Amino acid sequence: MHNFNINRRQFIQGATASLALSSFGAYGLDLVNPANPYRVGLIGTGWYGKSDLFRLIQVAPVEVVALCDVDKNQLAGAAKLVSERQKSGKTPRLYGDYRKMLSENEMDIVLIGTPDHWHAMQMIDAVKAGAHVYVQKPISVDVMEGEAMVAAARKYKKVVQVGTQRKSTPHLIEAKKNIVDAGLLGKISHVEMCCYNHMRNNGNPPVQEVPAFLDYEMWTGPAPLRPYDGLPHLRWWRTFEEYGNGIMGDMCIHMFDTVRWMLGLGWPKRITSTGGIYVQKGGKSNIPDTQMANFEYDELNCVWQQRSWGTPANPDYPWSFTLYGEKGTLWGSTMKYDFIPVAKDGQKIHKDVIYEREKYPEDLKEERIELNAAPATRLHMLDFLSAIEKSSRPVADIEEGHISTASCLLANISMKTGRPVVYDPKKREIVGDREATALLQRQYRKPWVHPNPAKV
Repeated sequence: MHNFNINRRQFIQGATASLALSSFGAYGLDLVNPANPYRVGLIGTGWYGKSDLFRLIQVAPVEVVALCDVDKNQLAGAAKLVSERQKSGKTPRLYGDYRKMLSENEMDIVLIGTPDHWHAMQMIDAVKAGAHVYVQKPISVDVMEGEAMVAAARKYKKVVQVGTQRKSTPHLIEAKKNIVDAGLLGKISHVEMCCYNHMRNNGNPPVQEVPAFLDYEMWTGPAPLRPYDGLPHLRWWRTFEEYGNGIMGDMCIHMFDTVRWMLGLGWPKRITSTGGIYVQKGGKSNIPDTQMANFEYDELNCVWQQRSWGTPANPDYPWSFTLYGEKGTLWGSTMKYDFIPVAKDGQKIHKDVIYEREKYPEDLKEERIELNAAPATRLHMLDFLSAIEKSSRPVADIEEGHISTASCLLANISMKTGRPVVYDPKKREIVGDREATALLQRQYRKPWVHPNPAKV
């Protein structure tokens, strides 16, 4: 145990303080600096890997001891920023192979910010090495990877928090408590979720020589080796099924996970999806530009719609969820929420996202930071650390992340097979469909070996 606590004055000045204190109870009032900061490592030093790490540095006493990335330029830039950010001023040890980083350093926490096709192996190896893990969503690129990740977390008794920080978003926590849980919606029997952002990179860059600073072989890892056509960082890799699961795996998981949390939902009873490349046919991208999915529960349908072209159905909520109840409707997004009652004399409720610019001025200087998400990620990190100290499950526990991720992956399987799917998580099969069951696990590129839930 580290007797984790953070500086009390620093803690209570943040806008998320009241939420954190109410979550942690009396524990949150005894905030002092520990003698031994958490030893932290980061795998994947790109945009969101650094963003997660910087939010952790802001709320807890940590020593970043190691960084890993296959891009030497990106790694060097991250090392400089970390040395400037962390209290000790030290530069972490740098690695190009995460396995060497895990073997040469004793770490309490490992953050994983790599592309989706690496999440499973790195999370499993990190808990085996004795670390608690914060892993970005979606947790996996196939369902069996997710099953193995849950099995590993439980076997090695480690806390694994998934980066579905909507569960730690202050205005959405308020909406759940004051609107959903308070019964203002009444019976909820329909949910709509959507993403109409134009985020599908659809270019045609030429095949080119791999630069000396990038280990493209290691970047690809267990995924198929595509001809190199430029740096895969940022959103280029997300446009290919080889590395992820399209906008369904990238964006639906956030909204579906939020809906499941708000309504207390488990595995869907049945999932149906259709879609494809209907409009944006000119580029290399092989993920759908249009897709819908229906996640069925008893007397409740959760419907997802996405388009990477055209205009959003509601310009105020281009990436969002909507809960339809007999007494009212709740619109929610990362930026705000709106409650609209059915009764004409009812009171509408509106709430905007909380920013913490004044409390954390360094946010304003951080490249590509999502200022609206920063308070949520800080609170998410505090929840993660609290779970470590209490040996409890965090709000975005790996099992919950698995259900949300796998449901999105199952929607893609339904789209590919043209049939509804019913997943049995105990038997780990799609009921009555051998062809679809075979799609629960991708083939790894040699010499990488796919993790087995029974043998982690």
